[in-house]
Amino acid sequence: MDCFYAAVHMRDDPSLRGKPVVIGGRPESRGVVAAASYEVRKFGVHSAMPSSRARRLCPDAIFIPPDFRRYSKESEKIFAIYRELTPLVQAVSIDEAYLDVTGHLGEAGSATALAKEIRRRVREERGLTVSVGVGPNRLIAKIASDFNKPDGLTVVRPEKVQAFLDPLPVRRLHGVGPATERVLNEMKVQTVADLRGMPVEDLVGRFGKHGRILHEFARGIDDRPVETHQERKSVGSENTYPEDLTDLAFMETEVDRRAEEVAAALARSGLAGCTVTLKVRYDDFTTVTRSRTYAVPVYERATIAGCARDLLRRTEAPHRPVRLIGVTASNLVRERVEQLALFEISWDR
Repeated sequence: MDCFYAAVHMRDDPSLRGKPVVIGGRPESRGVVAAASYEVRKFGVHSAMPSSRARRLCPDAIFIPPDFRRYSKESEKIFAIYRELTPLVQAVSIDEAYLDVTGHLGEAGSATALAKEIRRRVREERGLTVSVGVGPNRLIAKIASDFNKPDGLTVVRPEKVQAFLDPLPVRRLHGVGPATERVLNEMKVQTVADLRGMPVEDLVGRFGKHGRILHEFARGIDDRPVETHQERKSVGSENTYPEDLTDLAFMETEVDRRAEEVAAALARSGLAGCTVTLKVRYDDFTTVTRSRTYAVPVYERATIAGCARDLLRRTEAPHRPVRLIGVTASNLVRERVEQLALFEISWDR
């Protein structure tokens, strides 16, 4: 989806169209940009940027608090369109998905025609635009989908894959982040063509198993299937505060609130967690985590909150100002064990 959060608001409020819109916290608080319209991106504003900096870059920006329930409902309707066309839909996030249309072309007759149908239906039925990349695998389709935003369609036929990839910077490949890019640049590798010219032995020697994946990606080889069922790995809740917290009792109250949200999310999903993690960010942006793993999965609010409060005391929070508190349950299982263990065993780290 193109600029999904902002696009939903601009669709529902025509007065926002064509204006610099930022979805996120207020600039006078410690809010963060969750999404930015294309109009405000021209000023250098992007997601994950502090809202205060976004305001400095674009003084005329319109700040709107996020409404995640609204985005979730819209996402469900859009994904329903996808699933009418193929059952093989892998959600990557609330606004992005892979669709395997092999064997599901129907009356469209080709993947390109099906991509055009997706764009038409999303535009006509939801009043939003989607950019689509068509390729022989996930790697190529993903890169292509970012090629012609917004409201774009980029098709890369199998015989054109290498010509498409070669001139691109290596950063465009899946799995190449800043650290990997930096190492590759030290190896005189800047484009995909450069990477393709590297012996696989050199890449494996430098990156291990990931080096072989890079070797294949540089040739447009990607055998990852579209996975329609993905288990959730964690459930969490965190909050950044407009003023630093210095009172331990208030911090514990906030921990309880975060734990309550985690417990509610676990209940909605029918899940329990073996590990509870507390996240604390101090006023100097130093971030620490403390975790406890249980022999019996936990899901009740009181248990999660009690654990998180104990973990809070194992940080410097009682003696240092805190700007963020988060609680997460991970190592999730679907079985909710009612029978208590004879001896409650847990491991802290």
